[in-house]
Amino acid sequence: MKTHMARPTLRTLALFAAVFAVQTLGGVVGIGTGLFALALPLGDRPWTIVTSVYAHGGFTHLLANAVALAVVGPLVARVTTPIRFHAFFLGTGAIAAIAQIFLTVPLGPTAVLGASGAIFALLGYTLVGNRASEAVLAWLPIGRRGRLTLFAVVAAVLTLATAAPGVALVAHFVGFSLGAVAGRGRILHTSREATPRQ
Repeated sequence: MKTHMARPTLRTLALFAAVFAVQTLGGVVGIGTGLFALALPLGDRPWTIVTSVYAHGGFTHLLANAVALAVVGPLVARVTTPIRFHAFFLGTGAIAAIAQIFLTVPLGPTAVLGASGAIFALLGYTLVGNRASEAVLAWLPIGRRGRLTLFAVVAAVLTLATAAPGVALVAHFVGFSLGAVAGRGRILHTSREATPRQ
């Protein structure tokens, strides 16, 4: 893996580790994950819109997200700039987390933390924003609505594949969907030749 391609992914992994270290130290002195987790009302702890994306519920959670990021992160990093990568990661992760807490209100109060929404956005971008996908979509006579339906079905299948107690499924679905839409427009690509043809 080339260094410039790995750099945004490595920096994000370093943020994971730093935030987890602070979480662990906080646990020792009696500060729980509430300082990092996103919950309603958002105005009570607005910084958690950011911290919740990089915080994790335990070492296993951290490890799973770190491995997933190590796989998909460099694929996106190679087509974009570090600033765009980090803005996309934080933005999609925050939106996915906010969607998770608002859309699960009927199930009772909830809090969310972890990078899986952002990682699913990177996955969606990777799957949709490449030449092979573009060729397949151009070949399929399904139109714009058909493509949106296809993206939603793929997002649902991938979301359900990760279903387990305590998993933020809404965040996974929203993250993948955001990534797929962004990938279709190739908004992170910096090369002129990367612009999709109409």
